[in-house]
Order: sequence, then C-alpha cells, then structure tokens
Amino acid sequence: MTASPGTDRPSASADLPDLAGLRRRTTGVLIAGQVLGGLGVPISIALAPVLAAEVSGTEALSGLASTAAVIGTALVSLPLAALMTARGRRPGLVLAYLIGAAGAGLVVLAATVRSFPLLMLGMAAFGAASSANLQSRFAAADLAAPDRRARSISVVVWASTLGAVLGPNLSAPASRSFAGTSIPETAGPFVWAAAVFLLTGALIAVLLRPDPLLTARALAPPEEQTREGRSLRAGFAAVKASPRARLALVTVAVSHTAMVSIMVMTPVDLGHHGAGLELIGLVISGHIAGMFAFSPVMGWLADRLGRLSVIGLAAGLLSVAALLAGTAGPHHGQSAAGLFLLGLGWSAGMVSGSALLTGSVPQPARAAVQGLSDLTMNTAAGVGGAAAGLVMAQAGYGWLNAAGACLLLPMAALALFTARRHPAPAKGGVSS
Repeated sequence: MTASPGTDRPSASADLPDLAGLRRRTTGVLIAGQVLGGLGVPISIALAPVLAAEVSGTEALSGLASTAAVIGTALVSLPLAALMTARGRRPGLVLAYLIGAAGAGLVVLAATVRSFPLLMLGMAAFGAASSANLQSRFAAADLAAPDRRARSISVVVWASTLGAVLGPNLSAPASRSFAGTSIPETAGPFVWAAAVFLLTGALIAVLLRPDPLLTARALAPPEEQTREGRSLRAGFAAVKASPRARLALVTVAVSHTAMVSIMVMTPVDLGHHGAGLELIGLVISGHIAGMFAFSPVMGWLADRLGRLSVIGLAAGLLSVAALLAGTAGPHHGQSAAGLFLLGLGWSAGMVSGSALLTGSVPQPARAAVQGLSDLTMNTAAGVGGAAAGLVMAQAGYGWLNAAGACLLLPMAALALFTARRHPAPAKGGVSS
C-alpha cells in the first residue's frame, strides 16, 4: 500500500494485498504504545492520593487527585475525537500523550511548591494519557476485518496487562530514585510517567504510518467518504439513529461504572475485615488480571458468538461478582474471586461493546462516536466512584454491590430488546 507524497494518507492506488501486512504493523505499533502508555499511568496513579494528602495537608482531599484524573480523561475525549476525525489517529494520540506528560510535569511542580490547585490541574491534564490509552483500542479496529474486529480491539486491551501489573510495583523504586533531591519522593513516579508518555508519543508519531483511520477512509466505499459525516454532530446523529450503537454505549458505560464503583471501595472493606496491605494488593492484582489478561478470549467469543451474546455474558459475570464480593465479609478468598470476576465482566463488556459500537455506525462518524463513548464512560464512572463512598458510608459494602448489580438490569433488558427488535444486519451492511 503506497502513500501520497508528503502525507501519510494512502494513495488512491492502495492495493488490498498489502492490507494484511499493514494490519499486522499497525497492531504491533499500537501494542508497543499500549505497553508503554499503560505503564505510565499506574506507576504514578497509585501514589496520587498520598501526594494529594501531603500537598493539601489533609486526608479528606486525598481522593480528589484520582477524581481529577478521571475528569480530565472525560473532558479531553470529545476534543480528541474531533482532532482524530479531522486529522487521523496519529495526531490525536500524540497530542494526548504530550498533554499527559505536561500534566505529570505540573504535578511535580505542584508537589515542589505545595500548591493543591496546581496539583488538581496537573492531574486533570495527566488524565489525557488515559484517554490516549483508551482510544488506541479503536485505532486497532480501523483496519480490522469486520469478523475480527473484536479480536483486534481485545489484543490492544490485553497489551495493557504488563503496565497495569508492573506499574504499581514500580512506584516505590520510582519514588526512591529522587531521594535527597528537591523533588518530593511521592512525586518521583510522575517524573517517570512524563518520560514514558513522551517516549510513547514519539513512538506513535514515528511508526504509526500510514494513519489507520485515514487509510480506512480511503478504502471505504465512495458514499462513505463525504466530509459531512465526520463532525461531532454527525456522531451524535449516528448514535441516535442506531439502536445497536445505543446499546453499545450503554454497555461500555454501565460495565465501567459498575466495575469502578465496586473496585474502589473493596480495599476499604477488606481492611475492615482484617486484611493487610499485601493481601489487598493480591486481590487487586487478581482483579487487574481479570480485566486485561483474558481480553483476547472475550474478543474471540464476541467475533464467534456475536457481540450481544458477550454483552449478556458481561452482565452475568458482573452480577455474580457483585453477589460474591457483597456477601464475602471476612472470607477473603470469596472477595478475591468476586473481584476477579468483576474484572472479567468488565473485559467482556468493554471488548464487545467497543466492537459493537464501531460496527454499528457509518465509517465517517466512527471517531466522533468513539470519543462520545469514552466521554460517557468516564463521566459515568466518575459519578459512580464518588457515589460509592457515600453508599459505603451510609449503607455498607454489601448494599454498594447490590446497587452495582441493579445498574446491570437496564443493560441486560436493552440487550434482549435489541436482539429481538434490531438483529444484526446482513453481510454487506455495517457489521456489528
């Protein structure tokens, strides 16, 4: 496949025999970027609450650091989608990682001068890197064959496993590396994160050529190459017009919100029942393994059995997870099993929902719709995470899990309704 001179857009003579090789190359670059980018976030986010408490002088504000990062991830989603819609995946991903690196730098500066407002601003900008990590899964789907779209998404999600598992364990050495300097040790991991994001942005800028989104547009039928369908307004209209896209949006948002709401309060509940830090760490590691390590299995199932079948599986797994975790009490093994299934259910919902969303809207509107998905998902999770603390304080961990399970009821009902009233289109239409 050739590119037009002076650009990474494929020429009109782009030949299909090269497409398989381009898919492999694009996926390889995205995996490498996801491993690096996925390492930058958890290496520092684990100490964000501690740093916020140090800078503010009170533990009451410690949770706002992570909240600011989630808000930042949500806020950047639509502008990032608009940029990708206009210019392609590569400029959007690179810019997001640069903003994340700048945010990490602001966090270090805020820790040095002990400015809490500056820390919040830095954490919000830091969240842009998380948005880039999320958008990478959609970049993997740009060139994927319709019957392998879920697997392409799942492989990039799976690549996050290494960073998600290693990141928190690197926080301590990253902190110690700045001992004796003017930079507080708790801010040390953010220096490492800034370097990781800059490296990831450089890798994407140099190697993600030709741009997968622009290439997909060049290969699309002529009727799908109009600029009118590429705006954010067109993205909203595409979701409004597609019941399957609406189901996909609900699936991603509900799965993520249920997972976050239960997960953030699990360490507190484990502590109430006598679990030490090492046991809590093992339970959370098992949860992370459930989220990422088995995503290729979910992708394979979504491609073979259908997206809606795996959405049903996600609802079942998340419901069982809430039941196990919410009734575990002092039985830590049951808590660990519940959190593992919670991660597995999230993986099923994220992979199947993302694949269904991508295949349910016209190609020109996909980048905008995908940005809308991440905005909805992160906004809902931010609200859910904040509400989880209130529910935990007023009613307890068991009722929090019951509330999380109740969120799944409308998702499951919508999936059943969609399967009956709006079955998958025949081959040759928009694949779902």
